Amino acid sequence: MAVTGRFVVLLALGVVPVVLVGALVDSSAGRPGDGAAAAWLAFAAWLLIAIGLGAIDLAAAASPRLVNLERELPARVRLGEPAESALVVANTGARRLDAVVRDGWQPSAGVVGSDRVRLLIPAGERRRMTLALRPTRRGDRHVQRVTIRSFGPLRLWARQATILAPGRLRVLPPFHSRVHLPSRLTRLRELDGRTPMLVRGQGTEFDSIREYVRGDDVRSIDWRATARHSDPEVPGSAKPMVRTWRPERDRRIVVVVDTSRTSATRVADEPRLDTAIEASLLLAALATHAGDRVDLLAWDRRVRARVHGASGAELLARMVDAMAGVDAELIEADWARVPEQVRRLTSRRALVVILTGADSPASARGLLAMLPQLTERHVVLVAGVSDPDAVDAAAGRRDLDEAYRAAAAERALLDGERVAAAVRHLGAETVIAPPLELPPALADRYLELKAAGRL
Repeated sequence: MAVTGRFVVLLALGVVPVVLVGALVDSSAGRPGDGAAAAWLAFAAWLLIAIGLGAIDLAAAASPRLVNLERELPARVRLGEPAESALVVANTGARRLDAVVRDGWQPSAGVVGSDRVRLLIPAGERRRMTLALRPTRRGDRHVQRVTIRSFGPLRLWARQATILAPGRLRVLPPFHSRVHLPSRLTRLRELDGRTPMLVRGQGTEFDSIREYVRGDDVRSIDWRATARHSDPEVPGSAKPMVRTWRPERDRRIVVVVDTSRTSATRVADEPRLDTAIEASLLLAALATHAGDRVDLLAWDRRVRARVHGASGAELLARMVDAMAGVDAELIEADWARVPEQVRRLTSRRALVVILTGADSPASARGLLAMLPQLTERHVVLVAGVSDPDAVDAAAGRRDLDEAYRAAAAERALLDGERVAAAVRHLGAETVIAPPLELPPALADRYLELKAAGRL
């Protein structure tokens, strides 16, 4: 049962006759105390009348439990995009249901406006209430219960019931970095020979043989093919033929996303883990168009997410679905077991991309100890986020406080440079960039490695 504001107003209106009754008794009887006693009696009578009206109103209200609830939810939505939650309420009772329905979404589901809707449902009919959602966090956003408050005709008292009606909306990573994909695909087509530019590099795959034209690298001349192609315009001579090359295809790429405590740090108002997800999605989309195979591993001390054996559009769909509910854990990463996890994904030579937040010697100790095991068999690329606020703070010198902040920022930047230098010394590549620039920077480094034939 719930008491409404109307019942409170009704009780407040009783103050006027109570005061008048007390004043009249005092003026007529002339004895002190008689007015107060009469006032209390009048208040008790008014209270009984109000309670009686409330009880009658409550008895006339429809039961909030005599309803059927059905949910209509989209299966998935990207973070920041609008969604609509629909709840169909069917009145199975014999009375008209005049109710306020509250759909109890968790705050991160981002209900736009009020989550309370008034419904008037005649007996045997149904009504549909909709809520606009704009989620503020990725992952599974849950709703468990619906609260229905049913009013009588006077709306003094109400029957209230909370009914279990679970629902789930999966909020996927936004993939804002896809805006960089068209320009990188253009560069990929140039490398792949689908534009007039053809490349030749160590480890690239043979594409075709064509006639030599001015400007071609003379080292590309195929002398055996040249001997088989005589020049009809010059008897006794041959046409120089050159080989064309294209970047390797069907190479293996393993993306390892660090989900330990360092990935929980917010840089430029975004967790490092979210930036790593954006970078891995852009790299996977680009590598798929290049004909390479991508596997994903989210790791700290155990596997948080794994995507293996997917390709094409299925790869991105599985990656965003697998990473949607992954959050950073406040524990240290067990880097010693990463080579074992990589071997489970592929036994071939691969490009292993490690997206981590290890930017200090203390936090990178385990990573540095593990890297030689990977660089012995694979091409390793370690990518991380740099803090633009630290760069700005390092330039401040206007007062004492800024000087101290600049010293701390400079120390943090130097620590990051030391870790990057140690990574390169162990034979791995590094990509360090601010959050918005890391995904395209990682994609560019992948294209450089592919153009150089190092995959």
